[in-house]
Amino acid sequence: MLGAPPLLLAAASLGIALLAFLLLLRHWGWGMLLIFWYELVVQPVRNLVMGDTKEQRILRHVQQHAKPGDPQSVLEAIDTYCSQKEWAMNLGKNKGEIMDAVIREHSPSLVLELGAYCGYSAVRIARLLPPAGRLLTMEINPDYSAITQQMLDFAGVQDKVTVLLGASHDLIPQLKKKYDVDTLDMVFLDHWKDRYLPDTHLLEECGLLRKGTVLLADNVIVPGTPDFLAYVRGSSSFECTHYSSYLEYLKVVDGLEKAVYKGQGSTEQS
Repeated sequence: MLGAPPLLLAAASLGIALLAFLLLLRHWGWGMLLIFWYELVVQPVRNLVMGDTKEQRILRHVQQHAKPGDPQSVLEAIDTYCSQKEWAMNLGKNKGEIMDAVIREHSPSLVLELGAYCGYSAVRIARLLPPAGRLLTMEINPDYSAITQQMLDFAGVQDKVTVLLGASHDLIPQLKKKYDVDTLDMVFLDHWKDRYLPDTHLLEECGLLRKGTVLLADNVIVPGTPDFLAYVRGSSSFECTHYSSYLEYLKVVDGLEKAVYKGQGSTEQS
């Protein structure tokens, strides 16, 4: 289009942008596009005007409306705020109930969470652990880590949870020596989606999985984790179950994947 009139170039650019928009709409639907609009445009403006962050506003809402020492009231306060005022990337009530059922089915005592955000799922997990149960939650963002700790303190489950600040690929190899972990009963994956598969490999390589260890992965449909799903579903070392649900606080189809570790190179039938 060398030498083409500016109007023609503008029309071509607009056409390409429209095509990209339609492709995104077809793949993710209006829900995800609205999230991008809110997260990249509306939220930064609101943060600037209000002088704080969405995560701080969520914590403040909990402190003002939930009952101290009552994990269930904390979860309900977060769900109310995020469904009515500001969308946030918590697990949410619908998928949270699925996770509750998985925890009750497998009764883990030692759980690893990858990605704490504001502490919603950490509170959700901790409230179902046995008296001597322990949750290790990893968070790379120091601001989110601090809010998670305050959320845990307010919910009264801080004695069961250790918040580890840092990248998962740095912290996972330290679990055995530094944090007295032999093997894990359950792992909840809810961090960067491109880390699901590498961190699963790392957990295997570090000997942190035993026969029966449960991996529960969020957002396997939206934004999606195709490489992770292909690996666990195609591996004889895992037995998988998919739980269809909705993206947190939206009517956008998403899902959780449960992958139970059967041992390296297991030949057992699913």
